[in-house]
Amino acid sequence: MKLQGSIVALITPFDEGGKINFDKLGELLEWHIEKGTDGILVLGTTGESVTMSHEEAASVVKYAVEKVNGRVPVIAGSGSNSTSAMLEKSLEYQALGADGLLLISPYYNKANPEGMYRHFKTVADGVNIPCILYNVPGRTGCSIPESVVGRLSVHPNIMGIKEASGDIGYAAKVARYVGENFALYSGNDDQVLPIMSLGGSGVISVYANVMPAECHEMVVSWLSGDLDRARKIQLNYLPLINALFMEVNPIPVKAAMNLMGMNVGEYRLPLYPMSDENCRKLAEIMKESGLI
Repeated sequence: MKLQGSIVALITPFDEGGKINFDKLGELLEWHIEKGTDGILVLGTTGESVTMSHEEAASVVKYAVEKVNGRVPVIAGSGSNSTSAMLEKSLEYQALGADGLLLISPYYNKANPEGMYRHFKTVADGVNIPCILYNVPGRTGCSIPESVVGRLSVHPNIMGIKEASGDIGYAAKVARYVGENFALYSGNDDQVLPIMSLGGSGVISVYANVMPAECHEMVVSWLSGDLDRARKIQLNYLPLINALFMEVNPIPVKAAMNLMGMNVGEYRLPLYPMSDENCRKLAEIMKESGLI
């Protein structure tokens, strides 16, 4: 799977009763395909997957796969801090038709380097679809050691890494493993072009939830050699990108989508609607960006 471009880390819409709103999810999937999004990630951090039951999560994968129907790749976040649970979910999502998997490092219990390596290798050995490592130490409390990334980069079922540490030095180190069979994706919307300058293939994006066409154009412009156009998009919308992280993700991005009239619902606890002051600031920046 040679996936390049803008992969949206899709939010999960909820109805007024707090249940998954599948009709709205279908609308969002169609909108992203229409706007040029290159891949769909469901059950990521932005999708509030950790608040879902096993059955709910599987139903999101099943629905997304059937709705997208092969038009773009669908990646499912199957991570867990329990290796056996991650393998179980990965096998189920593979059976449901997911094109790839996003595997997170073991949060809370963490791991030593060998345990970290075996955490990912166990799943990669057990499935036959591509896996993307997910490095986000701000969420998990542990970073994937560079040496472990190097060992995993040669595994036939591991296609790349989503790098969301915010540490460009770390990104540069793991970029040494980029090649024909291992890709680097930015996991931070404010660092898409810096990471692509190191050989990155694109972004797994929160920002794409509100500006899918622009996010796609930024990445494709860079890949096609139109660096000025790509740079202009990255810098022009940097205030908006920063605003989407003024509170913990996905609180601001869902608030932004609701301000746009998309009616994606609220959150599941412990997430809670953003403060009135921050909502006002977000709306101002969205107006400046032409979103509302």
